[in-house]
Amino acid sequence: MKLEFRLFRLFFCLVGFAQSIQGQEAVPEVELKEIQARYSAQENAASLRLKTNAEDLSAYSARGDARLFLGNFEGARKDYEKMIELNPKLDVSHWRLGIAYYYLEEYDKAARQFKIYHNYDQVDRENGIWRFMSQYKASGLKIARKGLLKYEKDDRPPYPWLYEMFAGKLRPEEVFSVIEEKAFDDRYETRVLFHAFLYVGIYLELTEGRQKALPYLRKAAANAYGRATGTYMWQVARIHYFLSKEKIERKPATGGNISPEN
Repeated sequence: MKLEFRLFRLFFCLVGFAQSIQGQEAVPEVELKEIQARYSAQENAASLRLKTNAEDLSAYSARGDARLFLGNFEGARKDYEKMIELNPKLDVSHWRLGIAYYYLEEYDKAARQFKIYHNYDQVDRENGIWRFMSQYKASGLKIARKGLLKYEKDDRPPYPWLYEMFAGKLRPEEVFSVIEEKAFDDRYETRVLFHAFLYVGIYLELTEGRQKALPYLRKAAANAYGRATGTYMWQVARIHYFLSKEKIERKPATGGNISPEN
């Protein structure tokens, strides 16, 4: 089933399911409300700019981001695609469109978007992980591993080790062992662990199920670095966690499937 969210629908779900398995909040409700207010304002401001100039690329970019952070994946996709319509050269670098496709369950389109991004950036293994995720959802583990993008240059921690995990060469616990052995300073380790928790969680969600993955996804959403910086990928981690948690807690009788994972 396609994920067709009404504006803000996801945020109401997020607030409702903000309690963690242990009864503690991954992201406090007050922060969720602040995020909703901030990106609602960003969306409205961008829409006003587009009334003045319907070809304002930066306005489509800002509105697309705001919509994705609000859980409106269809709206984000339309804005991101409009950017490419106005400037086709943006297609090769538009990984954000790939993420919108992924959460809309358009996995073949997502896989293509991450593949062409590899022509733009041949270092970023995070992009390769999203390509794997998309191919896994479309065609299964064997094809996803066969289709792993090739990287020769170094990448930032922990992506070389995470990529080995997705390739089946490292176990999830070994990723954390390597991070511990590196003895990063506390601040940098918190940043590295954000990425590790997110993608170990996603890997386990794909291969072993949501219950196994949820503690890691929760740690990514609750991570101090992510919450302080509010980066694009932390917003994705936050949404992914709450979507997965909702899928576990939602009663079967409600029907439908708004989770990114089957």
